[in-house]
Amino acid sequence: MPGPLKHRWSIANNYLAGITTGDWLRLLRGNRFAVDPAYWHRAAFITAVNAMNSHFRRKEQRQFGERVAATEIQPPLFVLGHWRSGTTHLHNLLARDTRQFAFANTYQVVNPHTFLCTEETNTRRFAWMVPKTRPMDGMALGFQSPQEDEFAPCLMSLRSLYLGVSFPRREDEYARYLDFRGVPREEIDEWKSAFTGFLKKLSFKYGRPLVLKSPPHTARIRLLLELFPDARFVHIHRDPYQVFRSCRHYYDTATWFSYLQKPETELIDDRIIRRYTRLHDAFFAERDLIPAGRFHEIRFDDLERAPMQMMRELYQKLDLDGFDSFEPGLQEYVDSLSGYRKNRFDELEPPIREKIAREWQRSFDTWNYPI
Repeated sequence: MPGPLKHRWSIANNYLAGITTGDWLRLLRGNRFAVDPAYWHRAAFITAVNAMNSHFRRKEQRQFGERVAATEIQPPLFVLGHWRSGTTHLHNLLARDTRQFAFANTYQVVNPHTFLCTEETNTRRFAWMVPKTRPMDGMALGFQSPQEDEFAPCLMSLRSLYLGVSFPRREDEYARYLDFRGVPREEIDEWKSAFTGFLKKLSFKYGRPLVLKSPPHTARIRLLLELFPDARFVHIHRDPYQVFRSCRHYYDTATWFSYLQKPETELIDDRIIRRYTRLHDAFFAERDLIPAGRFHEIRFDDLERAPMQMMRELYQKLDLDGFDSFEPGLQEYVDSLSGYRKNRFDELEPPIREKIAREWQRSFDTWNYPI
């Protein structure tokens, strides 16, 4: 990655830049202020901007607090799936239906306390800081791009496995927040409050149902149904070997811009395998809780091969209206992707391939992927 682009990503891709002063100090205390010297510049940048975040948070609460609190969240559509399974592609397709849905964008998820006050100005002022494509896969990126909502409750509650990327020495502790199993009720309630608070802001801004995508939601179906019993869910899955190779590449590209502690890179393969297993254990245990007609499943290869057909089928299965009027704009967007080229990876080493086949056998069997 060229030097200027790398520098821009080092700032713009640091999700902690949207944290407030009190939460930043609480996060640092929880990690004993253990920021490694190689990343002091990142910590300094986060410290420099969080006072401004705190100021605009107070302003936003005064200006919009009562109206946001009175806003109702319409039943969302959740895109489920493990990281690198095609969730971003599916989310981007659904987000084109702007007459029916709204979505959380990149600016909003990393500025959850302040976006109602600051988005219009800051997205113009700082657009140059965000590269046009993501470093791990070359997909389009910008402040207005659909983005994972997980970053918002992460910053608002500090209850997210993503904090384990920044502080890898406590990654196992933060991993509890993937599925929230064994987590104290008060911590679950903190996450729920932050999540619904963020969705209320989006609902206040747009007044439409939200299409939301975050891979951790795949392990939280029970929690999501407690909050939104009428929600819809679409799950996308992909060849597990491809998922593993793409996750490896992700750790070797995008995550480097979020570290505040040096990672033990030799542990990454095992962490990918354990996280995939934990996510799918929860998914398989809870997916039958979703009421009939509210769940649909897509194979990534099918979506890639026949996107229009798969999207029409999705709308039919989930009883979503308006596909005929949505179809021309969707086709135009699909046509615009014709020049996109996916990453190509080397074949996996036999020992790790065998371990994946053994540890992830349920996924291979359930979705009929060859081992």
